[in-house]
Amino acid sequence: MMIIKRRRLDGELEATTVLRERGQAKMKMSCGALYLPKDDEDKPLGEDAHFICAEKQTIGVADGVGGWAKKGVDAGEYARQLMKNAEMASQKEPNGEVQLKRVLGTAFLNTKAQGSSTACIVTLKQDYYLHAIYVGDSGFMIFRDKKFVYKSPIQQRCFNCPRQLGNSNKSDKPCSAIEIKVGVVPGDIIVLGTDGLLNNMFPAEIEDVIKKTTLEEGVNPEKLALTIADLALYNSFDRFFYSPYAREARKAGKEHSGGKIDDITVIVAHILPYV
Repeated sequence: MMIIKRRRLDGELEATTVLRERGQAKMKMSCGALYLPKDDEDKPLGEDAHFICAEKQTIGVADGVGGWAKKGVDAGEYARQLMKNAEMASQKEPNGEVQLKRVLGTAFLNTKAQGSSTACIVTLKQDYYLHAIYVGDSGFMIFRDKKFVYKSPIQQRCFNCPRQLGNSNKSDKPCSAIEIKVGVVPGDIIVLGTDGLLNNMFPAEIEDVIKKTTLEEGVNPEKLALTIADLALYNSFDRFFYSPYAREARKAGKEHSGGKIDDITVIVAHILPYV
């Protein structure tokens, strides 16, 4: 039995438990990613960004908040700077475990672009858990033995209004971030994504993709990321699909039918014994 801790950086603490078997070998992540920017001639790079720092076993995604377009600001530039700075900060972490609070804080201070974005950064710890820090509605899921076992909760002020890092007075700062520690074992599959994924795919759909894709050839993170992202894209254009976004809209008393067209970023990480 292991405690999963969800802690705001201001000290608030919540805890729940999950069962897991503790392995003996050290672990590593084998990662693959795919980014599908939505079709926009004015923003060919889209508003999402991500990084994979294999050396430090750390991955991250960010989603620039599109509302800045009304002010002539490309929030994708903020997201790209934030993730570049987070990768650089991860690489500069001293030998041993990456300290995500420090990484996020350094990345935030070094990001000078206008705009704002959500962010989620995850690192693999050698005492058998993932450590994540995030602001907003980007997040991750864990699949064990091809079954869904965990999804990080989103962080938002109200429906479709996530918390977001930025340099304006109204934006959030790293002190608003939530930290989570979740136990993992070799064989687990981590799916990290922006809301373009999470708004358009239920965990059960990703579970089905994992079962079908890994049936014959085992886990190929790059191929799995491609397959998941393609299905999320398909769902986003389906006007009749009862999507996660449509479900949350209904809970909030809003009307929405179908998926939500958006930039889609997917990182798949396969937890392996370190050989």
